[in-house]
Amino acid sequence: MSIQKTIIGSEEWCSFPTLGIPTIKARIDSGAKTSALHATNLKTFQKEGKDWVKFDINPIQNNAKTIINCEAELVDQRIVKSSSGYRERRFVIKTTLEIGEKKWEVQLTLTNRDSMGFRMLLGREAMSGRILVDPEKKYLLGQPSNEKLKELYFDNSTEKKGLRIGVLASNPELYSNKRIIEAGELRGHEMHFLNLKYCYMKLDADNPEIHYRGGKILNDFDAVIPRIRPSMTYYGCALTRQFEALKVFALNSAAAITQSRDKLFSLQLLLNNGIDIPTTGFANSPLDTDDLIKMVGGSPLIVKLLEGTQGKGVVLAETKKAAESVINAFKSLNANILVQEFIKEANGKDLRLFVVDGKVVAAMQREAAPGEFRANIHMGGSASVVKVTSEEKKIAIKAAKAMDLKVAGVDIIRSSKGPLLLEVNSSPGLEGIEGATNKDIAGEMIKAIEKNFKWK
Repeated sequence: MSIQKTIIGSEEWCSFPTLGIPTIKARIDSGAKTSALHATNLKTFQKEGKDWVKFDINPIQNNAKTIINCEAELVDQRIVKSSSGYRERRFVIKTTLEIGEKKWEVQLTLTNRDSMGFRMLLGREAMSGRILVDPEKKYLLGQPSNEKLKELYFDNSTEKKGLRIGVLASNPELYSNKRIIEAGELRGHEMHFLNLKYCYMKLDADNPEIHYRGGKILNDFDAVIPRIRPSMTYYGCALTRQFEALKVFALNSAAAITQSRDKLFSLQLLLNNGIDIPTTGFANSPLDTDDLIKMVGGSPLIVKLLEGTQGKGVVLAETKKAAESVINAFKSLNANILVQEFIKEANGKDLRLFVVDGKVVAAMQREAAPGEFRANIHMGGSASVVKVTSEEKKIAIKAAKAMDLKVAGVDIIRSSKGPLLLEVNSSPGLEGIEGATNKDIAGEMIKAIEKNFKWK
């Protein structure tokens, strides 16, 4: 006996009663073999000796507040090629589909469909022998009114209070880390301090994980804000990469942080993007010291350790003899160094422009302490509000973009030939600049995450 086939349009409303989804709009696509359901925060677990998967779904497009928590037995894992050609390994579940007045078992792959127009895609495997599609029509089986949707979802919905954001850093007492957590909580998000040293990870093609001290799994974060100290760059970036592999949004990516920490590579990147820097030399042989000094215009000059930060490993050599001594001393340690022309007219001052999501959100002028040549707050320098020029703003924005950083502290020096870029910091401190400008920079960082999630 043949089954009476149901005629449906190119878009229809259906439901999944066993998953607790009362209605969801589906794109009917006979060109796709498998069916796909929107899912986030996927996590596998064992139930009665079998593999199951938990996941969340926002069943209504462009509504992140309405969430249904689902669970289903895992029947398979499958490599699926999306319409954009991207290959992805997906969990496969079996559940009951209800469309019109008919019900039957279907297989669904679970994937994040935030970028798609529909939370559900019904493919031909699920329709075979049961459905005929009239591609010119839509909603042949009816559609719920706004009142009905409100009744089904908004009255009984689990209200998502906010995003789950982790601050990936080493010191919970640091001003910057405390401020970011405070700013996130003020904006209604669930904030967690994640100590880099307490994190460890499982590398696995099917089920990658990040664990925290005590065995807690950290796979259900929406976003992380990496604040990685230089001594933890390698491990911190490896962890950030693991979060990115789990589809967690990183405010600064591991790749961007890695390249920003390599002073030589970052200067080469900036120059390739047409950004002026003080004349700089790099060498690996003390035999070339004399020519190296000439190359940057002679003494006085600055000698920098490649791995230095916060002004450490930076020396001003006022004479040629002093320059030779410093360069050779660093070389005897097998340290990689840069030599750079000294911009005397800057008079111990530089600018720190704070860039968030392609905008300069604050700027300050730093002035060196008496007897110091570096404008460094950590070394007794002072900070004050400064009006920066549109050219300086453009350089800062261009530099952050060249380094692919969403958050950057861009240091610029004013020279007789115009503004020159000194360096770009991927974990800039907030204390000095928030204190000097009285601006809520931590709040701007949280807003950049909200913008990524189109969070209202």
